[in-house]
Amino acid sequence: GDLNAFYQQARAKFDGDEAFAERSRQRVVALQAGDAESLALWRRLVDESTRYFSRIYDLLDVTLTEGDYAGESSYNDALDAVVDELVAAGLLVDDDGALCAFPPGFTGREGEPQPLIVRKSDGGYGYAATDLAAIRHRTRDLRAGLLLYVVGAPQATHLEMVFEVARMAGWLEPPAQAVHVAFGNVLGADGKMFRTRAGDTVKLAELLAEAERRALEVVRAKSPQLDADTQQAVAHAVGIGAVKYADLSADRKGDYRFDWDRMLALQGNTAPYLQYAHARIRSLLAKADDAGADRTPPSSLVLGEPVEWQLALALLSFDGAVHEAFAGYQPHKLCTHLYDLATTYTTFYETCPVLQAEDEVRRTRLVLSELTARVLASGLGLLGIEAPQRI
Repeated sequence: GDLNAFYQQARAKFDGDEAFAERSRQRVVALQAGDAESLALWRRLVDESTRYFSRIYDLLDVTLTEGDYAGESSYNDALDAVVDELVAAGLLVDDDGALCAFPPGFTGREGEPQPLIVRKSDGGYGYAATDLAAIRHRTRDLRAGLLLYVVGAPQATHLEMVFEVARMAGWLEPPAQAVHVAFGNVLGADGKMFRTRAGDTVKLAELLAEAERRALEVVRAKSPQLDADTQQAVAHAVGIGAVKYADLSADRKGDYRFDWDRMLALQGNTAPYLQYAHARIRSLLAKADDAGADRTPPSSLVLGEPVEWQLALALLSFDGAVHEAFAGYQPHKLCTHLYDLATTYTTFYETCPVLQAEDEVRRTRLVLSELTARVLASGLGLLGIEAPQRI
């Protein structure tokens, strides 16, 4: 059924019925203790959730499989050992029955030490315990050296406290490091939280389906000569690419506006613009091949026009843009570089005849075109976005 509606109903009852809330808390304790009935019910929910987000992964062309999943509950068996090790290290304090860590430097509104609750007074475990268990497993068993937490900015304090306790416990020792890759909120075109017209939060599956539908309209209008199957395949690449790029092209630390018309536009800093630029270059190169043009690179490039130099420099700076984007976990910097490259090529294309040029000049311009297409495809690929040959 609809797990979202099921969760919303349970949340409403939890907030309005104290007896139900207490039963819920005790059910969590029973689940973490290995109660058979609780485990069976939990397994049904996990299986249904897994089926859902596996479909989402397929739509997004994400290559994770069920064998890669390691959800919060996968650390249940390690939680007691985590507490035992923290107690042995003298890092936990009994606070009204709850076991808490007090990493230095974290205070509440009144300046009092801020606790990280590892085990609650009812014996249950919360996010702090499972987050610590995950770090312990990843560094100790998987030998991970870099842990990236792509989590919303509001969780910054929680993660900083978890990281500090993990360091104090000896689970996160140099050169291993954990980094919070924070991100902001998605806003609608009106600048408010992105929701449906009914006021509900937009479901990702529905958003992706709408993206493909709108992209198909664009593809049909732009390329009516393509057969239906090709139009659908291109629409998938364009629609899903547009959603990904809208997210990745904005500075992740800030909020950004989700605007369908801007996101799917064939002009501006959008995935469709870059995809169209790539497809146009591939069409040009196909025409060159059909005309029998010599595409052998000359011994040295003939760069006579300023825009040719600009394009060559933009191509040479791709490597630096990739490293800069990775160093700060800022994919928008790679997006900006690809957009600048595509606009530079557009100026080059409009200024410098390619197929009509003479000999080595033509060969140079074909080389610049081929390299631009390769870089656009590689850059989009790094962002998880397809670069169709035709749009």
